[in-house]
Amino acid sequence: MSQYIIQTEQLTYQYSKQRKVLDGVSLNIPKGSIYGFLGPNGAGKSTTMRLITGIIPEQQNAIKLFGQPLKTQFPQVFNRIGSLVESPALYLHLSAYDNLSYIAKVRGIPERKIDEVLGLVDLLRDKKRKAKQYSLGMKQRLAIAMALLGDPELLLLDEPVNGLDPNGILDIRNLLVKINKERGVTIFVSSHLLAEIEKMCTHVGIISGGKLRFEGTIDELSKSAQGCKIQLTFKQDAELWLGKLKDKFNEVKLVTAQQITIQLAHRDEIPSFINELSKNGALLYEVKIVEGLEEWFMNLTNIKN
Repeated sequence: MSQYIIQTEQLTYQYSKQRKVLDGVSLNIPKGSIYGFLGPNGAGKSTTMRLITGIIPEQQNAIKLFGQPLKTQFPQVFNRIGSLVESPALYLHLSAYDNLSYIAKVRGIPERKIDEVLGLVDLLRDKKRKAKQYSLGMKQRLAIAMALLGDPELLLLDEPVNGLDPNGILDIRNLLVKINKERGVTIFVSSHLLAEIEKMCTHVGIISGGKLRFEGTIDELSKSAQGCKIQLTFKQDAELWLGKLKDKFNEVKLVTAQQITIQLAHRDEIPSFINELSKNGALLYEVKIVEGLEEWFMNLTNIKN
């Protein structure tokens, strides 16, 4: 049994001779992981998702699910996966329960599963309300409930927090972590939001211009950014600390009367650095990362080919 639930080997796809959307993308999504597929709009994330779910046919034999070629598993493989790849197909005039009941009847799933998944996505109290009365975040949770109805081993979600407010994003993040931990479901989620992927994922792949630029664990991702610039806001005059810090660090700059920027080798150094400053009597209002992983990610995804 393969340790990877999804694998692609040099996955390439083009809509025409002039338009290559994916160029040799090799993904390895470990079983039991929450894998974040990161990249800007137009990078190839949605095309990859559509290929893995069979919405569009692959042009090679480059995709494996559960250790076996995808092409050899149709249509049985759909009993093992749940997906939300395009806009959720909700019947807005029906209640949440009736939306799920329709799917359960079509797929031969016991109706007792409906309340179970509605409880999981925290919609049990609202199950009789029509979907058109739901907020965008509630609609997203209902769509995820639809994907979970068949007890999938693998859940594929394309930009599930797109357009949500901060509370809606937090709800979806907590839900996905819960599904992964409590049910052991492997989750492959695409996003263009680095901060969200950092907070919930165990592994990450970064795509830009149709090519995979990075793949690894979240820890490996954090270590990839070379250097980390931070901004310190002091209660007292920052110039008092400028000379002291320049003796130990090369890149120290005075920004305002109370602010200094300083370059550290890595953001893991921040806690010990701040602790040392405090021991030496520094009174700090704020410590802010102004360069580091975010800047590295932006530079990486700006590569076009």
